[in-house]
Amino acid sequence: MSESTSATRGSAGGQSGKRGLWSSRLAFILAATGSAVGLGNIWKFPYITGENGGGAFVLVYLLCIAAVGLPIMMAEVMIGRRGGNSPVKSIRNITQAEGLNPGWRLVAAIGVLAAFLILSFYSVIGGWAISYVGTAASGALTNQDADAIGAIFSGLLASPGTLLLWHSVFMALVMFVVARGVRSGLEKAVSILMPALFVLLLVVVGYAMTTGHFGEAVSFLFQPDFSKLTTKGVLVALGHAFFTLSLGMAVMVAYGSYLPKGISIAKTSILVSIMDTVVALLAGLAIFPIVFANGLEPGAGPGLIFQTLPLAFGQMPMGSLFGTLFFVLLIFAAWTSGISLLEPLVEWLEEQKGMTRRTSTLAAGLSCWLLGIASILSLNLWADVTPLGMFSMFEGKTIFDLLDFLTANILLPLGGLLIAVFTGWFMSRQALENELALSSGSFSLWYNTLRYFTPIAVAIVFVYNLI
Repeated sequence: MSESTSATRGSAGGQSGKRGLWSSRLAFILAATGSAVGLGNIWKFPYITGENGGGAFVLVYLLCIAAVGLPIMMAEVMIGRRGGNSPVKSIRNITQAEGLNPGWRLVAAIGVLAAFLILSFYSVIGGWAISYVGTAASGALTNQDADAIGAIFSGLLASPGTLLLWHSVFMALVMFVVARGVRSGLEKAVSILMPALFVLLLVVVGYAMTTGHFGEAVSFLFQPDFSKLTTKGVLVALGHAFFTLSLGMAVMVAYGSYLPKGISIAKTSILVSIMDTVVALLAGLAIFPIVFANGLEPGAGPGLIFQTLPLAFGQMPMGSLFGTLFFVLLIFAAWTSGISLLEPLVEWLEEQKGMTRRTSTLAAGLSCWLLGIASILSLNLWADVTPLGMFSMFEGKTIFDLLDFLTANILLPLGGLLIAVFTGWFMSRQALENELALSSGSFSLWYNTLRYFTPIAVAIVFVYNLI
């Protein structure tokens, strides 16, 4: 099926017009996994695991993926395929077909806004990874102490021009792929980047196995010690399970709109969840042996990737090579997620404004790029600017911090909560059964989890993050 081939219309509007579709189930799985696998897996998961005691946290995280992340992912993909258009129009199509309040389309609008805001500062962090490829390859990390490594990172953040350069490069990479459409752009990119990411990750894991501390890392990750798990740790696991699957940001709705009829939403969502989790665990197996081998702290926090690990790479044999490979891996993970974050807005501009694919990509990408400049300046020249500092909740938060807080703690949980409520309590059960095509037992399990457990769990995280 070519990109210009019209898809079969669904019951709520369907996939219509000159919309491309994924060529196969595998293409969707790679694309959705590429969206889910990002800096959250390679950067955030290892350090929050380190901060929360290891194995017990991992076990709770896996349970949260199954009970919270997977039900919402299935709901988002189902909404996208049934509506067959951009996230906003897909929900509008469904509300029209079922006689529901059209105001529900604001749920998708929240997701599109969240994706736009996230990409603006996510691109800045992606730029850090690009910068560190050159830093590691040049040997600048070799035999440096902690102060020198910290100075390299501080020097990067203090240079608006350097940050702007790499932010621009990262955004250009994202726009290049998205502008080419579903088959020629998104699908072709993830078919190369995702296998490459897995290979690079396995290479780094293989290297980590030679450090003599691989067994210690395995025990740390997979041997639960519940005495180290706190209530806060449980809520962090729940929040990250939600964030890591790209939920609440309209991405899976957008990707679901390109999913052909006849492909199982449940099976593909389960596979995406498994692959995303495997990458996160492999990242832990790649990072923690290196951390332990160098006597470093596994709970080093956000600086683990850009300060703690570079210190380790600088002290180990062939550290420049494997440090370079690691940051290339980080770029690939960020790139595939960046592509998915831009897609919902591009899809909306195509439909609502009648723009061509390239024009909508240019408009959306440049808007994200411009907002990203504010995040860059907040790391240096505007470091004292706190736009909402008059409110205690936002006290001391720079533009960069504010965008991160608003998306991760407010927009994403709110979007996911509303998706669960809309799907579980307002869409007709018969329509859901028809779209998901599950056995009665499997459907009842998903349906009741989505109606009762999932909204309560997300609401708890939402309230906790606010207070």
